Amino acid sequence: MIEALLTAFGLVFAWPAIGYLMLGIGLGIWIGAIPGLGGIIGLVLLLPFTFGMETIPAFALLLGLWTVTATSDTISSVMLGIPGTAASQATILDGYPMAQKGLAAKAFGAAFTVSAIGGVVGAIILAVSLPIISPVIMAFGSPELFALGMLGLAMVGTLSGASIMKGLAAGMLGLMLGTIGLAETVAIPRYTFGSLYLMDELPIIPVVLGLFAIPELMELAVKNVSISRVPKDQAVGGGIIDGIREVRKHWWLALRCSILGSYIGMLPGLGASIVDWIAYGHAVQSAKDKSQFGKGDIRGVIAPEAANNAIKGGALIPTVAFGIPGSLGTSILLGALIMQGLRPGPMMLSENLHITFSLVWMIVVANIVVAGLLMLWSKQVAKIAFLPGHLVVPGVIVFVFMGAWLGGASYGDWITCLTIGIVGFIMKRGGWPRPPLVLALILGNILENTFQISNRAYDGLSWLTRPIVMIVVALVVLTLIFAVRGIIKHKKGQSNDPDSAVVGEGGERNPLVSLPFSVALGIMFVWAAFESISWPAEVRQFPIIIAIPGAILVFVTSFHDSRDLVRARAAAGSLANAVYTFSEQAVLPKALMFFGYLIVMLLLTLVVGQKIAMPIFIGLYLWRWGGYGLRVSLGYALGGWAFIVLFYDQVMHLIFHPSFFYSMVQPLVPEWFPGWLIY
Repeated sequence: MIEALLTAFGLVFAWPAIGYLMLGIGLGIWIGAIPGLGGIIGLVLLLPFTFGMETIPAFALLLGLWTVTATSDTISSVMLGIPGTAASQATILDGYPMAQKGLAAKAFGAAFTVSAIGGVVGAIILAVSLPIISPVIMAFGSPELFALGMLGLAMVGTLSGASIMKGLAAGMLGLMLGTIGLAETVAIPRYTFGSLYLMDELPIIPVVLGLFAIPELMELAVKNVSISRVPKDQAVGGGIIDGIREVRKHWWLALRCSILGSYIGMLPGLGASIVDWIAYGHAVQSAKDKSQFGKGDIRGVIAPEAANNAIKGGALIPTVAFGIPGSLGTSILLGALIMQGLRPGPMMLSENLHITFSLVWMIVVANIVVAGLLMLWSKQVAKIAFLPGHLVVPGVIVFVFMGAWLGGASYGDWITCLTIGIVGFIMKRGGWPRPPLVLALILGNILENTFQISNRAYDGLSWLTRPIVMIVVALVVLTLIFAVRGIIKHKKGQSNDPDSAVVGEGGERNPLVSLPFSVALGIMFVWAAFESISWPAEVRQFPIIIAIPGAILVFVTSFHDSRDLVRARAAAGSLANAVYTFSEQAVLPKALMFFGYLIVMLLLTLVVGQKIAMPIFIGLYLWRWGGYGLRVSLGYALGGWAFIVLFYDQVMHLIFHPSFFYSMVQPLVPEWFPGWLIY
């Protein structure tokens, strides 16, 4: 084994393998930092270039890119509150509040340090566990995966702000959205309203981008503030070195979450979906002082970033050892493995052990190199936090909507992104935590599938008595108990200190916004239950299991919101005064204007296409809303147009929406004119 390990080291550092590894790292930094791209799209783009390449250089290119996206995605999560990839969703809960405090560089220092630690730990666990991990993986069947998914959902208790009822109801909403499309067991459409777009379920990328990005961008636009609410000269203790010191202080948390990420990453189809949330929940539950989580606690950055980098090594274990992809990324790597003439299984642990260990070295080197590079650049990136908000908003809107477009190149993705963006705004202003919705949406299909398979395989619910299932169920119960206890303790602290402000995810209190949302959700859950009655038993089972508790939860939240509104009316002297106060608090008039700008951009896209509509939005936003001169507005708009055309068209080769303008002008354009410039 030692000989194979040393041989693999030499192969990785030989030319051209090391060159391809560095190229993959460079591409991975760029792709991971842009919202909506991520490692999966990067692997798909690079895979054709590996045809005909030698095995080690080919995997150096692919693993270099795939490994580092879990590190570079931290940039948009911290700076913009937008998950760069699915792996960095939990990072935004404390990373973005740190940027708002002017501590973005500190968050980067901690995140990049633990990313390197997590990646190296994951690679070491990959190397050590390959020969002995078979019994562990084989012990996890559908019942265990379902139970583990429920544990991931139980973590919503730690993500529910001051109301576990709203957190659980948001989770039920996410599960219900996950039932949209064809059923898992029988090909019967559910909640599609006859739309072909919804037949293939609700796409996750537009939902995540809309839910988190649009409300934050709207706040920058409406308040005309920079990302950091603290002037640059007042942001004390926010340097990269300070972040590294925090990792040294919380080294045991970083190590625990790295190990956690490695072993959860081994679970096929599930690990990558929940690992950052479980790590974040673990950080909250194991902390003595939980008061700063969601407000910019560095531990809320360390935990998920350590775990989501360690998962890369863990996810490769079932791929190499059994030919079972641990995640979508490893399924592409499995295809590359087969195309190279290698067969996953015992051969990779015997004759081809040096190739397997070369994958380990690639992950180690990539994580160390990317951490060093991003440390050097992060100080400059952190300066974005102090730019005027109006200069940030239009550029990020381009990334958000083009990121939403990447998944299916469908106009429906833009409608989904904007619609969920409005829902995200209502949830944020109404005190509804958004992370439970996303986590539940991701897990919905997995939970339904494993639930149905378990029932069939064990002829009912007898699978609940399996030892691992019982252990995980006990952890679920304990997690909910600790979450409820923490919220009760927090509320008692507030009652002792009435002046303490509730901040963080789900911390706002606005019954004027929350009550109509609660009522609408209640109607939706009831309608969903009645709609499912005529379906076959296996098709309606999961929606009804979701709808009934969901309706009960929103009934309770509606009661609390009604009571809060009555109290506010009494305090304000009249209902009109209370409505006015809450409306101003939620910035509803300006929010409607901002969403109006986005709706106009979507309508313009139907007429003139994205390459013209988005630059028009940029120019009009800066000129009319931002108050900038024509020179700045036109220059920014032209820069946005050039980026859309050169990157998304000429590099990514995306198919753009066929507009009315295209159908009218295309036949009239001479053959020598490069039509890709405008349509």
